[in-house]
Amino acid sequence: MPRRKPGEGKELRRQFTQEFKREAVRLVEADARPIAAVARELGVRADLLRAWIRQAQGLPGRTARAGRMPSQLTSQLTSQDEELRRLKRENAELREERDILGKAMAFFARTTR
Repeated sequence: MPRRKPGEGKELRRQFTQEFKREAVRLVEADARPIAAVARELGVRADLLRAWIRQAQGLPGRTARAGRMPSQLTSQLTSQDEELRRLKRENAELREERDILGKAMAFFARTTR
């Protein structure tokens, strides 16, 4: 059996930038798409993407060797998450108001004829 040379046969570890990780987390949270679908699209494993999401939320994730997100990034994502939640609530309220106004217009249109 031939001997391997040092480093031969090992796959190189891909390293992802913090910007790539932030964008991946944003895609999952903003689009409300399944983690597996976003991971497939980005060419990463779903468990790795889940770890990035946990890190962004300040939950225990992967080891430091795999690259923890800095606390500044975590706080930035947290504030973005809060803003996203606020905007989604506001959007739901506006849609509800629009629907009510549409029904009122239809009601008054029928009664004036």
